[in-house]
Amino acid sequence: MSALFRRLAGPRCSPRRWLGVIMREKHGRNTCLVHRDGARLLAGGGCPLTANSRAHSRRQHTEAEGPVEVDLKRLEGEDDGIVEVLMCRLKARNALGHVFVSQMRELLSTLSNDSAVRVVVFRSLVPGVFCAGADLKERALMNDTESDLFVHGLRSLMTQIALLPMPTIAAMDGVALGGGLELALACDLRTAAYSAQMGLIETTRGLLPGAGGSQRLPRMIGMTLAKELIFTGRRVGGQAALEMGLVNRAVEQNQTGDAAYREALSLAREILPQASVALNFFHSSSDVRSWQGQSGSQVEKWTTNWSYCCADGKRGNEQRHRG
Repeated sequence: MSALFRRLAGPRCSPRRWLGVIMREKHGRNTCLVHRDGARLLAGGGCPLTANSRAHSRRQHTEAEGPVEVDLKRLEGEDDGIVEVLMCRLKARNALGHVFVSQMRELLSTLSNDSAVRVVVFRSLVPGVFCAGADLKERALMNDTESDLFVHGLRSLMTQIALLPMPTIAAMDGVALGGGLELALACDLRTAAYSAQMGLIETTRGLLPGAGGSQRLPRMIGMTLAKELIFTGRRVGGQAALEMGLVNRAVEQNQTGDAAYREALSLAREILPQASVALNFFHSSSDVRSWQGQSGSQVEKWTTNWSYCCADGKRGNEQRHRG
């Protein structure tokens, strides 16, 4: 196994790709990785899209779909490597409709294969709103088959967010209800303004959380409290969310209404200088359910050994010995 680690190590090492190779070496050529929430992803990597191909893809998308409801912003200078996913469906309060979900999934596919992206921040450009949840007006016009496909699409979107290989942060400066909170729960980290309102409110409308919220919320705050919030459909503010562990940081809202975003950006800047390989390995292995049949300690052993073989790990080890 040590020889395999050394053979795989290199400047373009990809945790998800090479852990898949390790799994195939141990368990046969047809092994698939079973990631968070049971999504199956064949081991392998992709090449980053060039700026020109991204722009071309975006133009084609805009021409085909009409108004942009989700967009990307790539920060530059000292913030190079931070990418913002901008939710901008103003009239519908960022409700998760067909076009919104389709555009976000296309952008996430681009990000997942872009090695230049180090941290992703999800934010809203709609004042007072992060995401109002599923577009129930659209859903009301669907038959049962279409409704099932709609819910499946929402669940797939949240899984796609959870499977992004880099750290993700949701910045909630306003309401995050139903599917909106489920979107935030699919991210690794969350910031919120004290004035934000969060909740899985589906039960107040005779529905149930269908995009992963009933599974992710208990992992964040514990089963007993999660049941209480889901059974009652209660909304909580930023301070209460911080106290129960639903968000990582909560701040007083500012005059421009973007305090949670600014806090998320500060957090992203703290993450940015850290070794990307180590971050991606921890991100991939922190949820032991990602690796079928393997204990958490075994996954930790593989990822730690592999990180030492990569360029970032070698440099860090050399600096530690010199110090």
